[in-house]
Amino acid sequence: MKIRTVITDYHKKLFLQESEEFIASKVGSNQVVTIYPELTDQTIRGFGGAFTEASGYNFSKLSKEKKAIVLNAYFGKNGIHYTLGRTHINSCDFSLFNYAYLEKDEDINQKFNRDRDREYIVPMIKAAIELSKDTITFLASPWSPPAFMKTNHDMNHGGELKEEYKKDWAKYIATYVKDCKKDGITISMLTVQNEPEATQVWDSCRYSAAQEMEFVRDYLGPVLEEEGLSDVKIYVWDHNKELLYERAKEILSDSRAREYISGMAFHWYTGDHFEALDLVREQFPEQELLFTEGCVEYGRFFDSSEIWKAEMYAHDILGNLNHGMHGYMDWNLLLDEKGGPNHVGNFCQAPIMCNVEEDSIQFNLSYYYIGHFSKFIMPGAKRIAYTKYTDLVEVAAFINPNKERVVVLLNKSEKEVIVVLRENGIGQEIKVNAHSIVTVICREN
Repeated sequence: MKIRTVITDYHKKLFLQESEEFIASKVGSNQVVTIYPELTDQTIRGFGGAFTEASGYNFSKLSKEKKAIVLNAYFGKNGIHYTLGRTHINSCDFSLFNYAYLEKDEDINQKFNRDRDREYIVPMIKAAIELSKDTITFLASPWSPPAFMKTNHDMNHGGELKEEYKKDWAKYIATYVKDCKKDGITISMLTVQNEPEATQVWDSCRYSAAQEMEFVRDYLGPVLEEEGLSDVKIYVWDHNKELLYERAKEILSDSRAREYISGMAFHWYTGDHFEALDLVREQFPEQELLFTEGCVEYGRFFDSSEIWKAEMYAHDILGNLNHGMHGYMDWNLLLDEKGGPNHVGNFCQAPIMCNVEEDSIQFNLSYYYIGHFSKFIMPGAKRIAYTKYTDLVEVAAFINPNKERVVVLLNKSEKEVIVVLRENGIGQEIKVNAHSIVTVICREN
């Protein structure tokens, strides 16, 4: 077996630094992490990020040279191989301001207009599609229906979808999916509503579990079928993990709704709650688990260190993967130096940030930590079993479609940890430096 390592160590200024390949040899039983490729679990769909209007706006203001750097970093041959993308239906908080494709109750066939998306979002998506050698799979999520469809007559501040507009809203979403195809963008996945339990000062709309279930069962699912879009997968919840199982239990208890639902989407903003993924898998094994949003919010974590921010990402990705996550989508792909633009000042960090006035870009440490997963765990990989000797290192292991083994090792501690990676009695000693992350790639001779 041939082994190579990839390391990111902020203190030593090593970023996705690859080693030479070496031959595995017989190893002992101390300090061991053992992998078992024959014991497989969930299939990995891929990794990616969000094409928000803020990202597209920033991208549009960069020079051709800097645009190429950003695109190649995420989607190019030498980048971190993103194959999933999320975008928003109507505006979100990371838009320049509120907008909808219908501003008032008019004929959807005559007045539906996505020109706003075509100004900033569509050009960035199309550039990524053109560059990537892989197919990028897209998920779309609404933050709010148009104001006229809501009980509070406002795209912001929560409110609910009016009863009389439920079928119209389902048709609106179907029209969006069809209109994206005119731009060469295939929306393969939908969530019903971003963060349906939250009343935000930005674009938001509340659904109870019963309301979300009924909307899928009686409106969205049937309308997608009527419009020839039954291949578009529907995911529910799209909010934090602590209520993931409770929401799944209530929504999926309805057999007719469950026929339309492909999985549960979740965010990270209330903590680990990895056990919630286990509960959903145990009770609803046919449902996919997609991480659809997470970021380092400046309102809570602005003063945290770059290492802390990056380790927050890696710890969450490792935990989600080890508890059954199928796919991972980070939040904004590209934000400015303030963490925006955001039309209500809800700023956050992105893996890549820019200053459009200076035409400069900055790679944050989170970019490299995410890359330790997305660059090496291929779409179609399966998680495999492992055992480890210490809790000082966090581990996840996979087998790619080409039979490569990929093992990610995270050390959040203040001291170096030795790991002897072993499979069938052979392997290699690997040093995992304090506050570093290592990906190990093993292949047959």
